[in-house]
Amino acid sequence: EGCTLYLLTSQQIANYQRFASCYHRFYKLHPEMTRSIYDEFISQLQSSIQEEIREIKEEGNLEALFNLMDKIVAEAQSREEPAWRPSGIPEEDVRSAMVPYFLKHQKYLQKAVKEKEEENEELAESVLAGRERIAALQRQIETRKEAWRVRSLLPP
Repeated sequence: EGCTLYLLTSQQIANYQRFASCYHRFYKLHPEMTRSIYDEFISQLQSSIQEEIREIKEEGNLEALFNLMDKIVAEAQSREEPAWRPSGIPEEDVRSAMVPYFLKHQKYLQKAVKEKEEENEELAESVLAGRERIAALQRQIETRKEAWRVRSLLPP
């Protein structure tokens, strides 16, 4: 707000000469009135700008946003480590951005592989137990079959 007003007042002299040159005939006839019109125009322009800025601040909650921005800037200045800046080499920039993502994803995949390996180990043990049970049943069947055959060969 203050900067805007300062800029307007610091440039008024040069702008008045431009204003007067635009209305050259009127300026020659009434120089005092031309100055008065210019001063009134500038005054109304300044008050209009101040009012617009005030409304924008109120509507957009700019005061709070500016305070937040000041806080962010202060925090950034107090950081000891430098902020990330592009190196100018796209491959390195992409790599520096993607490596942390890939490392995180790699950990996730390693965990998933470990879980699947454990699950596969349990399934393999289950399959081996099933095969042993089948082999035991086959031996039992063979034993009973042999016993039946022997009984069927004996005379009654």
